[in-house]
Formats: sequence, structure tokens, C-alpha cells
Amino acid sequence: MTDQRYSGQIALVTGASRGFGFAVAHQLCMQGATVFALARTLGGLEDLDDQVQKESGTRPTLLPLDITDDGAIERLGAAIHERHGKLDLFIHCVAHAPPLTPVGHVATKDLDKAWKINGRAVQQLLRSLDPLLKASDNGHAIFMTDPHHGEPFWSTYAVTKEAGLTFARAYAPEVEKAGVKVSFHQPPEMPTALRARFYPGQNPDALTSCQEAAKAMLESV
Repeated sequence: MTDQRYSGQIALVTGASRGFGFAVAHQLCMQGATVFALARTLGGLEDLDDQVQKESGTRPTLLPLDITDDGAIERLGAAIHERHGKLDLFIHCVAHAPPLTPVGHVATKDLDKAWKINGRAVQQLLRSLDPLLKASDNGHAIFMTDPHHGEPFWSTYAVTKEAGLTFARAYAPEVEKAGVKVSFHQPPEMPTALRARFYPGQNPDALTSCQEAAKAMLESV
């Protein structure tokens, strides 16, 4: 029988249409959680829905949203509140892979897009979800880390990714007394689209599967 350790919990997973986010959302569904699966790509979310229905008979709630759409993110918080009044688990798996390039060659459009997705969106999500996490008896927000500080060509990704994590790190002590836990997790190397953009030609068979990585993370938090 599948472990039901997340039975009764309300969870939101971003980046749930593929890769690690897909695997996390799938594992949570299989372990009894009520899952809101958020991603920009509807097709990938429908694949998740099909797989979960086939394997468990349950269904995640699909949220085909762009996390840079402030209005949509505000409505997201309101919708979860209307249906459940709380959020027990928020797992943020979204990350954008801008081109690897020297600092002097970074295009403004690439920097702006990376900032909106990797940095600013974290603050917007936390603003919308904060009351829901506080309404839970054991609210927990989990953020993925991927350190590349000072590495040549990685500046756009590293700076914007760290900006989002800085919001999360500041949020942690702000909500500690309210009973909300904030965790940070560095997944293993996985065969994701994000990694393929940074490391084209890498043998995916040598990497940890997303499902294995997701299961291990959920067992450890």
C-alpha cells in the first residue's frame, strides 16, 4: 500500500507540469494529499491528472497559471481560501533557465524574465499564500536551492535564483512564531528540461530520476 503520510493535507506545488515539480505533485497525490498543481503548461498538467487518476482514482486541481501574473496569483490565494481556508504545504519548484553568458553580454530581456520568474514571483506567491499557511496547524513552505555563486556565465540565473531565496529566507523568521516552517532543499542532479538547457548532451541515465528525488524529499521533510 502507498504511504499515506500526507493524507488530509492541502498542498500547492508550482512547476507541476513536468520534471521535479510533476514528480512532487504526483507523489503527494499518491500519498493522500489534496493537491493544487500549478504550471503555465496545461498539457503537462493534464498528463499529471491522467496519471494520478489512473493510479489512484483521485484528481489534483489543475492551475494553468503564469506565476508572473500578479492578478492570477492573488486569485489563487483567494480560491484556496474559499475551498479549504488553509494551506498546509507549499512546494515551490519553478525555475527559469536563462542563457549562460558573460556578464557583459547579458541581454536585458533575459535578465528581466529571469528576475520575474526566479525572484519577484517568490515574493508575490508568499504574499498571496501567507494567510493560508498561517491558518494551518503546521504550515510548511519548501524552496529548491541550486547554488552557482560566482561561477562564470551563470550570473543571470544565480542572481535571480538567489533573489527569490532571499525573500524566502527573510520570510522564515517573520512567520516562525505563527507556526509556519520554511525549509530549503537541494535536489540531486535530475534529467529535467532545466538541466538539459544548462548541460546539453548530458546522459540522463546517469542522473537521479525525478520520481526518486521527489519521494526522497517528501520522506525527509
